[in-house]
Amino acid sequence: LRREIYANWVAMDGAADDIVLAGGNLSSSLTAAGRFAEAKTLLRDEMLPMARQSLGPTHGLYMDIEEWLVEALRMDPNATRDDLREAETIMQDVLQRRRRVFGPAHPNTTWCEGELSRV
Repeated sequence: LRREIYANWVAMDGAADDIVLAGGNLSSSLTAAGRFAEAKTLLRDEMLPMARQSLGPTHGLYMDIEEWLVEALRMDPNATRDDLREAETIMQDVLQRRRRVFGPAHPNTTWCEGELSRV
């Protein structure tokens, strides 16, 4: 169902925010179901390029997509050291942008700091 909702938003050329939220729900479902490769492909190949173009890398939703990718990388039981290094690099970059955009005390920034320690 979430795949259908995401596909409908994309087909309707919906607002970027709506597409990202639908895609985020889909990627979370894929990750929770252990379908890590599908989640990573969705996030890397579809959502990040679309969000970079329409929202930009300092938009909160763009950073959310990167965090969802980190989650898929981190939770995959077949993750390689390179996958985990990639996840750590992404989170460090997101944390720097969150600090710059939202400030160090913002809840999303402090959450990101905690997530970085788990990578």
